[in-house]
Order: sequence, then C-alpha cells, then structure tokens
Amino acid sequence: MDVKLLHKLIDAYGISGDEEEVREIIKKEIESFVDELYVDKMGNLIAHKKGAKPRVMLAAHMDEVGLMVKSIDETGKMRMSMIGFIEPASLVGQKVHIKTKPPSKSIDGVITTRELQEAREMEELPKNISELYIDTGLNMEQLKKAGVEIGDYVIPEEKAFFLGSEEFISGKAIDDRVGCYILIDLIKRLKNIKHDLYFVFTVQEEIGLYGAKTSAFFVEPDWAIAVDVTSAKDADKPRTNIVGEGPCLTIKDSEMIANKCINDWLKEIAKKKSIPLQLEVADVGTTDAMNISISRSGVPSTVIGVAVRNLHTTASFASQKDIKHCIELLFELLKKPPKICMV
Repeated sequence: MDVKLLHKLIDAYGISGDEEEVREIIKKEIESFVDELYVDKMGNLIAHKKGAKPRVMLAAHMDEVGLMVKSIDETGKMRMSMIGFIEPASLVGQKVHIKTKPPSKSIDGVITTRELQEAREMEELPKNISELYIDTGLNMEQLKKAGVEIGDYVIPEEKAFFLGSEEFISGKAIDDRVGCYILIDLIKRLKNIKHDLYFVFTVQEEIGLYGAKTSAFFVEPDWAIAVDVTSAKDADKPRTNIVGEGPCLTIKDSEMIANKCINDWLKEIAKKKSIPLQLEVADVGTTDAMNISISRSGVPSTVIGVAVRNLHTTASFASQKDIKHCIELLFELLKKPPKICMV
C-alpha cells in the first residue's frame, strides 16, 4: 500500500463545495493511467478507461464534513454552521483552520464554550452547534483586517497518524479519502481491460449526494458501485461492521436496497478468493449509490467499503487490512465484470 499517498489524501482540505485540493492530488496521480480525464461543471473528477460493454461506474466522494463561519460578534467569537453532520461534543477543544482569501490564506482558532473559556464546570456536553464558538484571540475588527468573513470554511485540524500499530490509520477525512485511495489504486492496477470503466470522484456527498446525481446522469452506466466507508458497530453485542475483519457490503441502508445481482457476484468472488467480507443492513445513513441508482431510468447499484470507528471526527480510524481486501475484491470483479445486473 502507498501509505504516503493515503496520508496525503486524508490530510488534504476538501469540505463539501471546496474539493479542489483533493481533486488536484488525484488528477496528478491518475492522469497517465486513463484515456480521458475531465472535471464537470459540478466539480466531479471523471476518469475513463475506454472499452466495450458493460459500462461500469465506480464512485468515491472527495468531500469531507466540516464547518462554515455563520456570524462574528464584536469580541471576535465566531458561530458556525455544520456542513454535513458532526457530533457537537466531539468539537469541543478542537483546533481549526479558518480558510480565508489570500494573502492570509488561513487563521488558526480553537472551538470552545463559555464554560471552558471561564474555567467553569460543564454540567452537560453540548448538544447543538449553537452552543460552541471559535476563538482566535482576535476581535471583530482584527478578524476583518485578517480577511475573515462570513462564509469562510472552517476545517478541523488533525494530521493522519497510526494508532497502536501501522494496521490502524487515523485522521480527519477517512470518510471518504479511503474510497478515493481505493479507486486510485484500482486505476493503476487495471491494465489492458476490455471493458468500459468510469472512475468518478464526486463532490458534495456529505450534504446531499449531489455530485453522484449529475455524474451518473452523464456516464449512464450499466451498473455501478459506490466505494465508501461505514460506521463500525463493534463496541457492543451483537458486533457488526468490525474493523479489521474485511470490507463491508451493503444489503440495504436507510434510502436504498442494494442490487442483489452485483452483491451475489461480489460474495461469490470473496468466497472463491478467500477474501473476508461482512454484510451490512443499516437503518441510518446512505451513500452516493442511492442517487446513482435512480439516475435516468435506473442503475443497478451497490456499496462496498470499510468499517470506521469514530466516524465524522478527527479521530476516525480504519484498518489497512480492510482497505487491501476491498481493493483485491474490486480488482477481481473488474477484471471480468458481469455484463448486466437487472435484479
């Protein structure tokens, strides 16, 4: 595994609607391995390996959850709006970058509460983002001179790192830079493939799956797979989506029923190649696959990815073993993909 590249992807800034830095990293990595590479009007990066039917689409989203400056009072306290969902309690004490326009480019701050600022006891954890604010030490006028304004992106800061061993990689944007890494690896591995393959790095998944909707309409695939992460459910019994025990294949989530035909192919390959595979039935959350599946007259779709603990925090972490197994499984599928999967 190219751990250096994975770290680079995780550390890159790319909140929904501001994915340019991530997109440029990916472009440089894959441009010599594909026949066509372009950016659409939404900002999706679409990579094409030309071939005959079937036309297969794999999607992974570039964006991450984050925050935006909503208001600034005279003392310099900045209130925030969420971009995607973040548990407010996980933000307390978090160092952040406020991304300003040049020449400043960014200013550091910390997310706090009135109780913490005044060294008073917190009677309960914050339940709403409105209870938190960013403190930079600057007042409103000083922030204005520094280029800070309403609408600036706020990026929680944490560099990628290993936990107890190098198997477990942690960082702020595991969701879904892991998926982006998997697609990059597949693009480099898949050579002399006769089938028509589209690898789409989507935008604005965290706020509404918007990039998937427009790119699927353009590609018009015969079938598709979203490569994403899913929340580990391995703290309590029954343990499911266990970190380190193989990729997770979605059967259903809160918004879609995954295509049985594609899932059967993946399960059969996993069995033949002795690749560990976990099956997921989820009651909350969905992915790019939902919007892909209802594009035009419908696209048979499913989701595969890896389990992640502490999802949507700067302490998210995943297993490199799961990432490797996910790549192996998709590689075997794409070498000889099913021509069509209707049901």
